[in-house]
Amino acid sequence: MGDMQTLSRRAFVFGSAAVAGGIVFGAYGPAEAAAPSADGNPLAAGLGPNSVTFNPWVEISPDKITLIAQHADIGQGVGSVQPIMIAEEMDLDPGQFEVRFAGPSPAYFNTGFKEELAPFLAADQSPEAEAARAAALESLRKSGLQMTGGSSTIPDTYDKLRVAGAVARETLKAAAAKRSGVAVADIRTQSGHVILPDGSKIPYVSLAAEAARIPPVLDAQPRDPSTWRMLGKPMTRLDVRAKVMGELQFGIDLKMEGMLYASVKLNPGKGQPLKSYDASKARAMPGVKKILEIKNGVAVIATNSWYAMKAVDAIACEWAPSAYPAEQADHWKVLESSFKPEFLGKEWRTIGDVGAGLKTGKLVEAEYRAPYVAHQPLEPLNGIGLVNDKGMEIWVGHQSPQAVQAIAANAIGLKPEQVTFHNQWTGGSFGHRLEFENVRVLAEIANQMRGTPIKLVFSREEDFLQDIPRQIAIARHRGSVANGKIVATDLQLASTAPFKGLLERMGTPLKDPDPQLAAGTWNVYYDIPHFRATSYEAQGLSPCTTWRSVGASTAGFFTESFIDELIHAAGLDPMKARIAMCNVPHYRKLLETLAEMSTWKGPLGNGRGRGVAFVESFGTPVAEVVEVTATDRGIRIDKVWVAVDVGKVIDPVNFENQVQGGVVWGLGHAMNCEITYSKGAAQQTNYNHHEAMRIHQCPVIEVRGLENDPKVRGLGEPPVPPAAPALANAIFAATGKRIREMPFNKFIDFV
Repeated sequence: MGDMQTLSRRAFVFGSAAVAGGIVFGAYGPAEAAAPSADGNPLAAGLGPNSVTFNPWVEISPDKITLIAQHADIGQGVGSVQPIMIAEEMDLDPGQFEVRFAGPSPAYFNTGFKEELAPFLAADQSPEAEAARAAALESLRKSGLQMTGGSSTIPDTYDKLRVAGAVARETLKAAAAKRSGVAVADIRTQSGHVILPDGSKIPYVSLAAEAARIPPVLDAQPRDPSTWRMLGKPMTRLDVRAKVMGELQFGIDLKMEGMLYASVKLNPGKGQPLKSYDASKARAMPGVKKILEIKNGVAVIATNSWYAMKAVDAIACEWAPSAYPAEQADHWKVLESSFKPEFLGKEWRTIGDVGAGLKTGKLVEAEYRAPYVAHQPLEPLNGIGLVNDKGMEIWVGHQSPQAVQAIAANAIGLKPEQVTFHNQWTGGSFGHRLEFENVRVLAEIANQMRGTPIKLVFSREEDFLQDIPRQIAIARHRGSVANGKIVATDLQLASTAPFKGLLERMGTPLKDPDPQLAAGTWNVYYDIPHFRATSYEAQGLSPCTTWRSVGASTAGFFTESFIDELIHAAGLDPMKARIAMCNVPHYRKLLETLAEMSTWKGPLGNGRGRGVAFVESFGTPVAEVVEVTATDRGIRIDKVWVAVDVGKVIDPVNFENQVQGGVVWGLGHAMNCEITYSKGAAQQTNYNHHEAMRIHQCPVIEVRGLENDPKVRGLGEPPVPPAAPALANAIFAATGKRIREMPFNKFIDFV
């Protein structure tokens, strides 16, 4: 943790004159725009005449109001909820403001990561835990890390965006008071206007110039949730109509004057070099303008994307071999041999005497496996790049703006500040848009085509081939039961390290053990007298990266499946035992709520079964029940019940959608998906080879949101981890068959 341990807890506290995390609020007008401080308001430099920006999230000009979404929208809805949090406080209605994604700036550092960086369980609210989070927050402030991920958008922005809106609102009222001579106390706001006592209305946009010339109202407080007009109530996402009507411009939809198109063929061995190539066939194909050699492959420049893709596919390439085993069987062999002291990541948590506990009562042992899986968003990797003598502009949907600058700059010998980044609406990510292969490639191509805008689009097959997948993992768990109780658990897993891999490719290597390998393993909230959780980091396998719910996506399956086996061995009811063992009151309430929702009454019989699983990831506890029926043709998933505690439900409609989507994602990948390697390349290169859940297989999913957690939590990823173990446990309840490896379709059919 470095100097984080010595920092004061005061860094954790929000001041009324500052945004959470130390971003000072102040009004910026044209006079300040020439030289804003590095950690000040990044909007100040681009202000026009008679315009004002109160903070990094609000900009008002004489003709419009612009609200800044600092987190990337990758389909999870934050391009809507972020501006709505500001608009709630500013008394703006949908349609009265524009939304723009933030550019790279330390002003947008992510305070939400403090929970993951502190080495304490999410449910631990002790002074020591809070002090560690305060230290982590200070470290994040110093680093200026701007990133979307880890289900951190709402935890990061819940306070600071509402304060940002409140400061803007109260400063506009002060400007109106100065103009009219009316006391601020007698002024109110409504629908983008300041309302004077006589009922006359002053539009916010007409107050911009005056607001820029007065001191900002820094002691503005956000309103009590009981007064909310939009937040906490069912609302329509700002992007829904545009998406339904096909009007929203995603990154792949952008066009520019004089633009040419590129597609690529890269070494399928993940980053290894190109040895030689023959492009004679491609050069003669329609629309082809140029063939370029790039770092680890070739690119075709053409008059449209289809021509570019067809031509690049016709290029014969000889590749250097992969740096990892060529065949999938050898990947598993490496993992199997990684449970050794030299590969020890960390013993994350130990309670009691595990060795002695395992000798008590009945010993239960099980091995679980989880394969590589792809991210497979609908929108393939793409981007537009333009390089000239001044630097580079890049238009791409990405979750880490500063990293885009650094990766692109490094690829072509520029400084990061010479790269101007424009974030775009993105058609899915699931972790894919935290990686950079398209950014690096686009920079290399645009640098060889200086002065011409280049639109790069990966073919679907190339997107799969170059995808850096979810970690592959094996768990070897042992436990003991005696007298109707779980006595001991020894949870061990070996895996590739996804978070360390991502950081290394970002140029910020992590020397410590990968904390994501503990997610879903060490954070078990059951009262087990003897408990140990240990990770081992396998070496020499395929590079891996973050995938929706990261470490918990595999370890949650391992842990909750094994807990179910121990409960069965102890002769207990799966739901009642979890409730009885749960040692956190509001987590226990979550499980009790789930039991009530699903009318849990024990075994169903007649080929029907229910499974339950409870996993906390990224601070958010989620419990799920899956009900299945064993038919003559295979397993049918009938219904799923989900209970989630996020502390505060900000958008009930999107909340339900996110939970349902996470369940479908988790179930579909558990049922059907894996990436395997042959000759160093991924064998699955399109959706028909990596098939998620089909519509006819999708069950009814009933969702309930609880607000008992003392903190506001995120939601994008936590519904995923419990889905796989709940399904596996349901299949056992219906058939008596334990499935310990994903995908489940290796062992059982689904209808």
